[in-house]
Amino acid sequence: MASFVTEVLASSGKLEKEDLSGKISKMSRKVEDTKEEVCDMINKRYNDFLPSLQSSEELMLQVDAVSKEMDTLKNCIENEVQNVHVAVAEYTKLKQQLEKNTVIITMLGHLKELSAHKQTNSCVIFLLKARNSVGSLKRWKTSELPLLSALSSELTVQRENLIYHLGDEWKRLVIWKLPSTKEPAGEMSFLKVELKLSSACSKDGELKPPTLLSSVLQALAIQGDLQHKIKLFSQVLLKNILKPLVMYASLSVRVTEQQGEGTTLALQCLEESDEERCAPSKVYNKLLLVLKTLHSHLLGTSLVYYFPDVSIGDKMLSAILGELIWEEMSHTIIHECLVHSIPTNSSQLEKYNTVIKETEEFEKSLKEMEYLQGDSTDLLKYARDVNCHFASKKCKDVIVAARKLMTSKMHNTVKITPDSKLRLPKLPAPSSEGKVKQEILKEEVTMENSKQLSAWSLRLPACRISESVQQLMELALDTLCEAVGSSTQSALQLFFTVRNIFQLFYDVVPTYHKENLLKFPHLAAIQHNNCMYLAHHLLTLGHHFRNHLPQPLSEGVATFVDMVPGFRKLGAQCFLAQLNVQRAELLERLSTAHNFCNLDDEDNYTAASKAVRQVIHQLKQLGTVWQDVLPVSIYCKAMGNLLNTAITEVTAKIMMLEDISSEDGNHLQTLCQTIIDEGPLVFIPLAEEKKNKNYQEEVPLYVKKWGTFKELVIVLQANLQEIVDRWADSKGPLAMEFSSSEVKSLIRALFQNTERRAAALAKIK
Repeated sequence: MASFVTEVLASSGKLEKEDLSGKISKMSRKVEDTKEEVCDMINKRYNDFLPSLQSSEELMLQVDAVSKEMDTLKNCIENEVQNVHVAVAEYTKLKQQLEKNTVIITMLGHLKELSAHKQTNSCVIFLLKARNSVGSLKRWKTSELPLLSALSSELTVQRENLIYHLGDEWKRLVIWKLPSTKEPAGEMSFLKVELKLSSACSKDGELKPPTLLSSVLQALAIQGDLQHKIKLFSQVLLKNILKPLVMYASLSVRVTEQQGEGTTLALQCLEESDEERCAPSKVYNKLLLVLKTLHSHLLGTSLVYYFPDVSIGDKMLSAILGELIWEEMSHTIIHECLVHSIPTNSSQLEKYNTVIKETEEFEKSLKEMEYLQGDSTDLLKYARDVNCHFASKKCKDVIVAARKLMTSKMHNTVKITPDSKLRLPKLPAPSSEGKVKQEILKEEVTMENSKQLSAWSLRLPACRISESVQQLMELALDTLCEAVGSSTQSALQLFFTVRNIFQLFYDVVPTYHKENLLKFPHLAAIQHNNCMYLAHHLLTLGHHFRNHLPQPLSEGVATFVDMVPGFRKLGAQCFLAQLNVQRAELLERLSTAHNFCNLDDEDNYTAASKAVRQVIHQLKQLGTVWQDVLPVSIYCKAMGNLLNTAITEVTAKIMMLEDISSEDGNHLQTLCQTIIDEGPLVFIPLAEEKKNKNYQEEVPLYVKKWGTFKELVIVLQANLQEIVDRWADSKGPLAMEFSSSEVKSLIRALFQNTERRAAALAKIK
């Protein structure tokens, strides 16, 4: 075993040795090959390196030479550029100096021309150029020329001289003569107003060329003062000439031309003129005379004038003045003239076309003179809208007139009878639709029952109303007539103005006359009648005009029926308030009767008798005041109500008495009999006494407690048996007026406690 292992190991070691030797030999060969390659490479590298190194060194020398040449050239260029900068600065300085000298020379030339030139506008041009030159000098901050301050001072002096000269020339051309401010303003003060447009004359009186005016105006325009001058001129012209000519019909304008002295405009008074307002045509003529004169002698100059580097535009002076005065002047014409020329009647509207044409011609003339620019103005619009203004003016006048009537005295009355009718105008035939409606209504009428209302139906009873209310209704009718045939807008405006009239009456009259309506029963009765009168006619007023008014009024809007209940209530409330006042006075008078007790005392009887007499007197006074004023039915109801109040109070006082002696009973019966005798005499609704007898006999119809009061008087003088007989087991006349307890109370007060009284009381059940 050991020998086998030894052999294996020996063989393996032998094998390894052989393998290593082979590998070493191979490696040696490779090393030799590598050495040879390295040697070849080194030889080749060094053989080629030396020539390359030499060529590189030569190139480096060339680069250094070129760099030196470049540095030399750069230095030369920098030196040249520095020389150029110095030259440019010197040139710029010389150029600025030259410009300054040029400006100074130019400005001196302008100042020379300014001093030597005689034409005003040329002087202004040279002055402007000189001022621009000074401005140019001032913009050079480095400029310290000693001459600059002197030139500025000279320029200021020349400018002030020119302004003074232009102002002086303007004052010579336009001379105003105005009234003193201390004088009271008014029509007569304007007679001292005078405007003189002088001819172009020198100070020594010699006539100057006609170009002087144009020259002065051109100079003012260039200087910038013309707008201010024209503005001041327009204000004075408006205040002292144009407005007075519009406002005062008696004023007119007088134009006087004098050779060599100019033209004078002055206001004068027309003695033959009695008109309060001037017609538009006359106003237009007066204004055109003034404006044409101004255009011919002052404002007809055009501002077209060109100088080198200066232009002042292309505009007439009349256009400048027109822009300043037109708005205020047209406003004055509208409110002081056209407003008052608006017709008050629709029949005059066609004639107003003349005013519209006159307004068009007036504006056309103003445009020709260039006072006016554009196509349409407020003045012409106002004149063309005459229908609208007519309705507005009519409505305003109607409301003013209505209010005046409402605040007038109410006691001036007129008699209204059932036969009285409104004076309705004859209206034009209704439209085709209206005719159809009427035919339908006729057909409906024929279908009704044969029995018709009497002729007295829907008629006002005889009474008295205020004359002002009758006039108010006539005013409403006239206004509605104006609405017929008017445009839809005007008709609507007029119709609702009529409604406003009645609404105004409803609101104003009760407030304005409040104290008098409570204080004076006569006025309360008239106000009651006034309201009933208006309510009566408002029922049919809209129906009468409906078919003659444009839509939508003809379709049912034109009605006043909705106002009827309000007026009826207003009249009733007014009269009831007065009845309450009278009722309170009656009760106050009866309160002084000491409750009608102890009348056997002379003082108490006197007081009670006086109270009764005062009540009768008050009722008679009311009867007289309301006589022939209130409708008979209302009169009787009112007097019956007041008399009923008095007897009810007397009855209540007597029924409260617990003990009535025979003497007291006699006195009470006397007082009550006085009321029974004289009470009916207060019913005097008519002025004719004979006709009042029927109403006096019908007192029980109007006095609710009249039967009760008469029964009380009978009981006061009756014995127990008579009282029992009148009771008649609750079926007699006494039982119809009093209750059993009230009768028993009276018996206990009148009679002593006896068996007969007890028996009588037992029968009162």
